Amino acid sequence: MSFLYCYIFKPVLFLFDPEKVHDVFVVLGRVCGESRLGKILVSFLYGYRGKDISVVVDGIKYRNPVVLAAGFDYDGYLTKILSKVSFAGVEVGSVTARAYEGNTKPRLRRLKKSQSILVNKGLKNKGVDSIVSRLSKNKKEEGFVVGVSVAKTNCKECVDTEGAIEDYIYSLRKLNDSEVGDYYTINISCPNAFGGESFTTPLLLRQLLGHVNNLGIKKPLYIKMPINLSWSEIQKLLDVVMEYGISGVIIGNLNKDYTKLSCRKEVPGSYQGGLSGLPCREISTDLIKKTRKYCGNNFTIIGCGGILSPQDALEKLHAGANLLQLVTGMIYTGPHLMKNICQLISKENDTKSYIC
Repeated sequence: MSFLYCYIFKPVLFLFDPEKVHDVFVVLGRVCGESRLGKILVSFLYGYRGKDISVVVDGIKYRNPVVLAAGFDYDGYLTKILSKVSFAGVEVGSVTARAYEGNTKPRLRRLKKSQSILVNKGLKNKGVDSIVSRLSKNKKEEGFVVGVSVAKTNCKECVDTEGAIEDYIYSLRKLNDSEVGDYYTINISCPNAFGGESFTTPLLLRQLLGHVNNLGIKKPLYIKMPINLSWSEIQKLLDVVMEYGISGVIIGNLNKDYTKLSCRKEVPGSYQGGLSGLPCREISTDLIKKTRKYCGNNFTIIGCGGILSPQDALEKLHAGANLLQLVTGMIYTGPHLMKNICQLISKENDTKSYIC
């Protein structure tokens, strides 16, 4: 399947607009997820069937450490099929209080030589009310973890601090009251929203988390971190995160530094969104190492960014990540990647030695 994807399927798929390809695969995933035969076939091709590599993080058991990152299944349609391609969970979203159709097309652009995708979707989603309704009705597979990422709506009404906080709180309250989702992530670092990253300073993050604390959320709560701040700036944000008893962080979001592209010819002439994939790999792994050392072992780190091979996944686990999230690796390497990651983890002499 690896050979077929790399040399036959991927070259054909890469001839078409990436967002259209994404939409087609979401439809196919929904169809397969509703079909017993479809699930059996997908599981036969891409399902991990090795020894137990399950982990327990913040009281939640994951079959393996690999989760589909937010940004792919942003409307929560694929919860019935993702376990068949060896994902232990999915982070739906990012969802916002209001529905949003996304930034002006094209919103995705492949940077093939740099193994990256330029992402400028602008938090496209159908809104938290619609997504809560769908997730409430769709009975998920037992043992499959569904997290929900929450961001502020991409609109001018949410540019000021008060409006943005109200937007976050509406979504979190709706999710919490409906008891939808196994954990929640607060996305403070989306670079593609109106007004940019609003809560990546200690003062503003403290204001937001003060309101979040009043909701009394009992489920694990994470913060999705930026990766383009200096380490001293990130330390200050981590201090606030720990001050408010947040379960942990996701490291991290898209890379806004276009100089990190390995092929200079692919660098856009102007800022058009954030970079996923390879340009995130080293910086996110380095930040995971520093965060683990700074925050200690009783703090969850979800490693995200540039996982294009099983070896990349192990590097993040060895750096101190408890869980892994990926999207771009699945696109560039293929849907067999998650199974291969699980197989490599299972071969480690002491799997639990680096997974908390």
